[in-house]
Amino acid sequence: MPFTPSRLLPDDRLVRTMSYQSVLSAFAEGVFITGEAVYFTQVVGLSPAQVGLMLTLSLTAAFLFSVPLGRLTDRLGTRRSWSHASVLQAVFFASWFLAGGFATALAVLVPLVLAENWARTGRNAYRVQIFPREKRVHASAYLRAARNLGYTLGATAGAVALALDDLTLIHAVPLFTAAVLLANAFWIGRLPEPPRTGPVTHAAATPGAAAGSARRGDPRAALRNRGFVLLTFLNGVLRTHQVLLTTVIPLWLVTETDAPKVVLAWLYGTNTLMAVALQVAAARGIATVADSLRAQRRGALCFLASCGIIAVTHETAGWVTILLMWVGHVTVTGAEIYQSAGEWGLVAELADPERRGEYEGVVNLGSNLGTVWAPAAYTFLAMSWGAAGWAVIAAVILTAAVAVHPAARACERHLRRHGLAPEGTPDRPSRPEPPAPAEPSTPAERSGRPELPEPGTAGEGTASRTSLHDHTG
Repeated sequence: MPFTPSRLLPDDRLVRTMSYQSVLSAFAEGVFITGEAVYFTQVVGLSPAQVGLMLTLSLTAAFLFSVPLGRLTDRLGTRRSWSHASVLQAVFFASWFLAGGFATALAVLVPLVLAENWARTGRNAYRVQIFPREKRVHASAYLRAARNLGYTLGATAGAVALALDDLTLIHAVPLFTAAVLLANAFWIGRLPEPPRTGPVTHAAATPGAAAGSARRGDPRAALRNRGFVLLTFLNGVLRTHQVLLTTVIPLWLVTETDAPKVVLAWLYGTNTLMAVALQVAAARGIATVADSLRAQRRGALCFLASCGIIAVTHETAGWVTILLMWVGHVTVTGAEIYQSAGEWGLVAELADPERRGEYEGVVNLGSNLGTVWAPAAYTFLAMSWGAAGWAVIAAVILTAAVAVHPAARACERHLRRHGLAPEGTPDRPSRPEPPAPAEPSTPAERSGRPELPEPGTAGEGTASRTSLHDHTG
């Protein structure tokens, strides 16, 4: 059979539609991200120090509001929250023309970052709710690849705008981004409404759970699931492959090797191609907690291999250094695609299905705690300690990869303690078999989710950084 571009697209109609939507939204954000430093300094008139302070304050606000935004997502619904947040993103991007100094820029950026976090929480929770268990990670992989493609296209368009060196054109970039995000919000509004509750096995609650509820307020609150909080922190540590990709390896290449700086473009291109082309393959077959933990182990092994390979380039020269830097970048990209797939599976399986939004808020919270320290620590270790520093980085990753296993088991115990357990979890208390469900009568019921409306029928069954922005999908 001859190769055609359509063979790269998923067969599932909803996954394909959401992939197009992912490209659109990531393209819109990518256009602005590429030139945001120029916009902040030349259009808004901020100093580099003011830009840094503004970003820090906005990310602090995002950190503090992670869980409240998750609870709001549960209250309003995942699709509705995602759509509303996308509209707010468009409004605040369009508001950049009002910014004329530090105070006004901060007044635009903080709510914009909160809207982005709310949109991400709604989007991630929606993906878990709308897809059946066996398709969740596979679908997430397609959408991650699509977002990477969208960011690449957006960065290219943003680079063209910068190359033209026209300040009027740069002024128009946020308005263009806002217009595309409004179209994105309309597209989200046409997606099918997810089921009220995700697929979950109700296990027998252990004695004392009701008494514990009275004593401790709400024992099912996501922050009370200590195993899940620890799991998200450890996933944040394992996610520090992004720090290697964007910060440590480029600095190492420039200051500690004889490789020409142009090699960085080759390395970034390799990462982009691999992330788009191989993410789906890396996620294939991941559905259970055991599958997800296996993917985390593979990602950690790739991370460890990268540390060892990059460390020796300080002693090599010429083409050997270039080749080793490339192989090290390939392995850390392997860490990225396997770790992402494992994290998606763990979050989908180990979150309370009635509180997807709140748990996604904890994911944002824990992941930030797991990564915020890494740029300074990894840079110091690699640049100051050399090979010994790379060994310490590898030891940190090895520790997190080992610890994620008992953290996942603690999550399972928490769910069982409160009458819930992931599908396929062993050692559940015995219970009477439920009555056989009625035979589904429509294709939508047989598929386990609502049918996607045909084009032209909107409204029929549907409602009409260390990076600042979400680069990871």
